[in-house]
This record gives sequence, structure tokens and C-alpha cells, in this order.
Amino acid sequence: MLFKTFDGHNDLLLNLWLHYRDDPAGAFYAGIAKGHLDFPRMQQGGFAGGLFAMFVPPQRYVEEVAPQQVQQNWQPLEILWQQLDILKTLVAHSAGRARLCLSTADIAACRRDGVLAMVAHIEGADGFDADGADLAAFYQAGVRSIGPFWNLANRFGEGVSGGFPGSPDSGPGLTAAGERLIAFANQHRILIDMSHMNEKAFWNTARLSHAPLVATHSNAHVLCPQPRNLTDDQLRAIRDSGGVVGINFGNAFLRADGKRDDDTGVIEIVKHCEHLISIMGPDHVALGSDFDGISVPAELGDVTGLPGLYALLQSLNYDHALIEQLAWGNWQRVLRQIWQD
Repeated sequence: MLFKTFDGHNDLLLNLWLHYRDDPAGAFYAGIAKGHLDFPRMQQGGFAGGLFAMFVPPQRYVEEVAPQQVQQNWQPLEILWQQLDILKTLVAHSAGRARLCLSTADIAACRRDGVLAMVAHIEGADGFDADGADLAAFYQAGVRSIGPFWNLANRFGEGVSGGFPGSPDSGPGLTAAGERLIAFANQHRILIDMSHMNEKAFWNTARLSHAPLVATHSNAHVLCPQPRNLTDDQLRAIRDSGGVVGINFGNAFLRADGKRDDDTGVIEIVKHCEHLISIMGPDHVALGSDFDGISVPAELGDVTGLPGLYALLQSLNYDHALIEQLAWGNWQRVLRQIWQD
């Protein structure tokens, strides 16, 4: 059978913003040459929903890959609004095939109706004000999830950074503004993504937040010592909070040597899954592909490779109920707890 997947993180909106901004819906529904995701391939792979990231890449990266998108007055907030508009354009031109979801009831209805469930997520709060007004505006516009950092410092603290191999303890933790951001997110029941937090910011957040802890697209540091992967102590803290870790499909976050080598087996995803389950238990592990944001194993290829991943899990004696948890149920449970809907 085709398992339905709810994915913790992807960069589809960035791909559309960079390369298909003139007609994002046309490209998405017809099929996209670049990247891992479009509607036809999602349907083929059973990709039925997820957190869709809005992300402002470094300006130098945009200059290299999509110079037409370089703006004379580089405004991170405006770029986030443009990407949110792309998400809403996909919904508006979907002919009922996609919905913006604001609750777990919305997500469940999408699953029932065979509609793509789209949750708006912000990756990196660069350019946000210190007092919550910008986050409040995005919340009102439909955003329900935020990762305060990418790799670079902002007014809220520092994201995790550094070369391979490296420790996640790569800088200072949350600033006072960062602590207020966590409190605001808790107050408004916004998911806080810890995937790009350095170790000090992670533990600051674990102390301050009363919501389940979530890392939407991270792996096990003990298997792949990328600074952005999570230590076993961090995994235990997420488990003890009732949270979830979404497994990242990026080669550089899977391989023991940290290489971005496409000649990587899908078994490497399973190894991280096994380790996370051994530390956290099956209720706290999910998928967070990072599709369109990273290079993935050639054996997986793109979103159409998801059935192959599930077939491998079945061959390794993962039963149907456990795969359903990993593919969908654990995200549904933790989102319900955080959003309290």
C-alpha cells in the first residue's frame, strides 16, 4: 500500500521563489524540472502534507543561482511575505487539491479528503522586530511554526554553525529578545523548531518553553557529527518533553563521513531512525526530509522514493502501525499538543 507522509520540513517555497516566481502554481501543478517536489511527484510518492518553510537564503547564494531575484534593497521580511504569498497562490490555484492548514483538524480533514495539507513555517527570524509584532502579523496571516535561526546570528541569538566534524556547542544562547520570542510563541501556540539552534540556545529553549520540544529536520550526532545534528542528551530532552524529531534526508546529515555524496544508501536514513527510536522510543520519531534544501541519496532520488523507504522499513520488520506513526501519526500528535486545538 502507499503510505501517506506528513513531512516536517521542505524548501519547496524557496525553490519556487528562486526559479518559478512568475508562475509558481503553474510550475508546481504541471511539474518542476529542478528539485525534489512538485504536485505530480508528491501524489506518486504519497506525500500528503507537511511544514512548508519560508526561508531567506544568503544574498550571495541568490546572486549565484537566481540573480534575477536579487533585490537592490535586501529586505528579509519582504522575502518571507513573498514566499507566504506563493504558498497561498498554490492553494488558490489548486482547484481544491491543496489547503493552508491552521489546526490538526484541518490536517486530518485533508488526509480524509485526499488534499495536500500545507502548514506555513518560518525558517530564520532575521529582520523580525524584538517585541513580537512581526511574528504576530505572520501568525494572523496563517503561520503556525517558526525556527528562530538558520546558521547565522540574529537579534534572537545564534544558529548552530561550524565545520564537520563539530560540536553543536558553537556559540552563545538566546538573547533577551530570543527569550521573549519563545514566550510569545508559547503564548500563541506556535511550534518552535530547534533544528538550527546551537546547544546553548537549545537548552535555553528547553528551560523556557512549556510546549513539547521539536526539531523538524535533524539527525543523530553520534552517527554523523555534523554540528546541526542532535546529541543523545538533546534527544532525551525532546523525548521527555513529549516532542518529536523529524529525520533529515540530507546526505551530509546522514553519512558518518559528513560528505554531500549522492552515492548514499537509503539504509543511512534507517540507521538514524533506529538510533532515534532506541533513545526516544517510537512515539517521538518522524520524517523531516529537507527536500529541495539539500542533496539526498540517489537511491531515494526525490519524493517519489518515499515508497522505497517504507518498503525497506517493512523488510526490516517495521510493522504497519509503526510506519504509520513515523509517516504521519507522530506529527499529528505533537502538533495537536502544541496547537491545543
